[in-house]
Amino acid sequence: MDAFDTNLNSLEQKLIALLNKLKENHLSIQKMEGELDRLSNAYTQLEKTHSALKLEHNALKVANGLLGSNESKQNTKRKLNTIINQVDRCIQQVEELSN
Repeated sequence: MDAFDTNLNSLEQKLIALLNKLKENHLSIQKMEGELDRLSNAYTQLEKTHSALKLEHNALKVANGLLGSNESKQNTKRKLNTIINQVDRCIQQVEELSN
């Protein structure tokens, strides 16, 4: 019977250790779920801030364009040159068709 009692005690100790480990894991999971919720909320807030800043940036670009900044003037010149080149090509094609 001593071997049986020893085995039973050993089994009981292992069971207690497993239950303690299960409890630790459960607490760890709860802690991680709380951290996940916190990070999800922070991420959502950052996305909202990013969207607002992006809108503000676009508004500032438009305002800069209206004020006539050098960058805006260069972009406008490039666009106009592109349009002029396209019109020239169209004129050439029309002349070629009429000949």
